Amino acid sequence: MLDIGQSAIISIISHIIFISITWRLVVAINFDPLIRKSRVTEARILLLFITIVIGSGVSRFFLDILQWSRDLLYLF
Repeated sequence: MLDIGQSAIISIISHIIFISITWRLVVAINFDPLIRKSRVTEARILLLFITIVIGSGVSRFFLDILQWSRDLLYLF
């Protein structure tokens, strides 16, 4: 049970870290020419969703690599 709790904490922290890194990267890109002046709120929400999708995907990849590395122990 303790291993499941540790895995959950690592997953939560990983997702938060990678989403925040992705947010900083997305904000650095200039999307102003693509956004209509009357649709600023919708564009920010879209950028937030894109950030969550990319950050979660990268985090999931990182967590999979970590889990596969742990599972290599059972190979030998």
